[in-house]
Amino acid sequence: MTVVITRLELSAEALRERAARSTDAKISRRLLAIALVLEGWSRRDAAEACAMERQTLRDWVHRYNASGLDGLCDLPRRNGPPPRLSTSQQAQLSAWVKEGPDLERDGVVRWRCVDLQRRIETEFAVTLHETTIGRMLRRLNFTRVQPRPYHPKKDAAAQDIFKKTSPAW
Repeated sequence: MTVVITRLELSAEALRERAARSTDAKISRRLLAIALVLEGWSRRDAAEACAMERQTLRDWVHRYNASGLDGLCDLPRRNGPPPRLSTSQQAQLSAWVKEGPDLERDGVVRWRCVDLQRRIETEFAVTLHETTIGRMLRRLNFTRVQPRPYHPKKDAAAQDIFKKTSPAW
């Protein structure tokens, strides 16, 4: 059963002109295929001439009949599943990383993905993989470069005294 083009406001010549002016190669091929069908080519020959399957051309003709030239544009694609943490939870995660861990509460002196994974699970009741947390941190503009870790019982005053009294080499 052949597909009939019901939108006839543009002629085959007008479709060819639009295809020539289009900056998107995919849309140009679709316009040319529809122009060939309007000129009387068979659906199979028009599809082959425009490097597509016969069924694909049929689908584009249906979209052209329903929406006109706008129907020949690609539909927006889905960018994967929605994030498991809301924007406020991601902001809270960012604040945790900026503040650094608390030794008494978190039991660590520097954040690792596995530590953040545990904290996210206890605070938000959301289970994430370590790799997902690493990707999220990169999206939040955190890098792997970290300050040198320090002992939680360090004495800054004793370090200053040592620096002043030690001989210069």
